[in-house]
Amino acid sequence: QVQLVESGGGLVQAGGSLRISCTASGRIFSGDVWKWHRMTPGNQRELVATVSSGGTTYVVDSVEDRFTISRDNRKNTMWLQMDNLKPEDTGVYYCQAVRGMTPTYNYWGQGTQVTVSS
Repeated sequence: QVQLVESGGGLVQAGGSLRISCTASGRIFSGDVWKWHRMTPGNQRELVATVSSGGTTYVVDSVEDRFTISRDNRKNTMWLQMDNLKPEDTGVYYCQAVRGMTPTYNYWGQGTQVTVSS
């Protein structure tokens, strides 16, 4: 069974930066997509960014000028570099690994808290 573990969250002042990571233990296959989601204090889950095993990335419009997603397949690790953080970026950030072809899977991490103070 694969486990995803996020790390790197914390408290930062507005305008600061954080880099969070997500590492998978166990067998991961090519052809999957890894994603960052966040759960806001209002309990709304939002997609933040995605990266495929081939390196194709997508970042939602609201953060695309401040957040960068990356991935190292050899390390089974994904990162989210967050710059110029704003209080509205506060939330629990979750990573997800999903593969739609055989073997299919849909793994989630436990989340890491990011708090941005004003």
